[in-house]
Amino acid sequence: MTGRQKEIAELEELYRGEQSELAAIYGRRRVGKTYLVEQTFKGRFAFRHAGLSPVEQNTHGVLKAQLTQFYNSLKSFGMKERKRPDSWLDAFYMLQDLLEKKDDGNRQVVFIDEMPWMDTPRSGFITAFEGFWNNWGCHRDNLLVIVCGSSNSWMLDNLINNHGGLYGRVTYEIRLSPFTLAECEEYLKARGIKLSRYDIAQAYMMVGGIPFYLQYFRKGMSLAQNADNLFFAETAKLRFEYDRLFSSAFSNPEFIREIVEFLHTKNAGYTRKEIAEALGITDGGALTGSLNALVSGDFVMKYTPFKCPGRKVDHYKLTDPFCLFYLRFVRSRQAEMDGAFWKENIRSQPVVVWRGIAFENLCFRHIRQIKEALGISGVSSSQSAWSKRKDDQEGTQIDLLIDRADNVINMCELKFYSDDFTVSGDYYRALIHRQKLLADEIPKRKAIHSTLITTFGLTYNEYSGIFTNTILLDDLFRR
Repeated sequence: MTGRQKEIAELEELYRGEQSELAAIYGRRRVGKTYLVEQTFKGRFAFRHAGLSPVEQNTHGVLKAQLTQFYNSLKSFGMKERKRPDSWLDAFYMLQDLLEKKDDGNRQVVFIDEMPWMDTPRSGFITAFEGFWNNWGCHRDNLLVIVCGSSNSWMLDNLINNHGGLYGRVTYEIRLSPFTLAECEEYLKARGIKLSRYDIAQAYMMVGGIPFYLQYFRKGMSLAQNADNLFFAETAKLRFEYDRLFSSAFSNPEFIREIVEFLHTKNAGYTRKEIAEALGITDGGALTGSLNALVSGDFVMKYTPFKCPGRKVDHYKLTDPFCLFYLRFVRSRQAEMDGAFWKENIRSQPVVVWRGIAFENLCFRHIRQIKEALGISGVSSSQSAWSKRKDDQEGTQIDLLIDRADNVINMCELKFYSDDFTVSGDYYRALIHRQKLLADEIPKRKAIHSTLITTFGLTYNEYSGIFTNTILLDDLFRR
C-alpha cells in the first residue's frame, strides 16, 4: 500500500493492545479510509459491515433496509439464521451474541464502515450503539472496534465530540488526509505511470491527493490525455463525481454546494458574514455546522488574514483541488464533451491563469514541506494571505505570508513556470513596494525575507538578489 505508514503503525499498535479500543477514522470522501482498514486487517475481521448509501434509497423503508443489510452481514460472519432485528437495539445485541460465541481469546476486530449512513432519522441508532459499547464492548479486553465515515461532521458531533452517553468513549481517532505530492508520485510510480514532477503537480491541482481519482490515470498517456479521459470525454470517469461528492458525504448537500460555489468566486475566500449575506441566510448554527463540516473534510481552509483591520475575522477559502478544477473548467462544458479540451488548451491563457491560482492552493497544502526547505520545521508559525490598499495609492496582495516566532516573516511569491523564473525591473520595483507596505504593518523586531516558491529555479541577474530564499518544486516533494 502506498503511503499511510503512520496510520498502519497506529492501527497495528491498537491491535496489539490488551484493552478494548473504539477507534474512529474520518476524512474526505474517496480519500482511502476503507482501503486502509481492509488492507491492514485483511483476514483478521471478526465482523465487518458497511452502511447503505442514502443516495440510492427512498425515504420510506430506509431503516428496514439498513437493518436487513446488517443482519446479512451478521450471517456472513457466522451467525445462524434467526428472526431479523426490528430495531438497532436488537441488531447490536445480535452482534454482541455473535462475538461472544466466536471469542477464542484472540483480538476481535469489528469494522463498521460508513456509520453515518446507518443513523437514519428516528432510528435510535446512536442510542443502540451507545448501549452496545458502554454496557458490553468497553468491558472486553480483546475487542477493537473501528468505525469510519465520510461525513466528518457526523463523526465529530456524534462520536468524537459526543456530549451524551458516548462522551469520551472514542479511545483513538485518525483523520485521514489526502496524499502529499510525494505520496502521489510514489502511488503513480507503483502503477507504472511516468509523469514528470511538473505534470504530477498539475495532476494534484486537478484532483488533489485523492487515491480514488489517481487510480484512473493510465500508463502510456500524457497528463493532457489523462485529464481529457477523466473530465472531458463523453464517458469521462469523473464527470458525475462532483454531485455524488456532496450527496454521499453531507446531510444537507444542496446547501453545502451553495457555499462551495460561492467560495469559488473569490480565491481569497469570504467571512462568515459575507457568506450569510450572499446566500440570504442567518449567520447561525446551520452555517456554523456546514462550514465546520467543509473544513474538517479538507474542502475549505479557515484562516485569519494577516493584520486584518480591527478584530480578527476568520475567512473561509475553498482549497479542494477537485472542486476548484471542476467548477472552473468542467461544469460549463458538460454539453460539449469531445474528449480533447485539455490537449487543445494547455497553452491557453485561462489555463495559464488557473495554474498560477492552483499552485497557490498547492503551496498552502504543503506548508510543512516549505518550512522544512526553509530550515524552520521546529519554529512555531502561522500562514495566511494578505492584501493592503493604502489611501489612494496602489495597493498590493501577497499570496502567502509565513509569520514566524523567531522574528522573521517570509513574504512568499508563488510562480508556477515551465522554466526558470526571471525577475524583471518592473517586478523588482513591485516587490520593493510590497515590502514597504508590509514593513509598515509589522513590529520593528520582525525582519522580512522575500521568498520565491517556483517550479525550476531563479535566473541570476541584477534583480534576483531581492529574494532571500528560493524554494523549488522538488522541495515540495519532500517526504
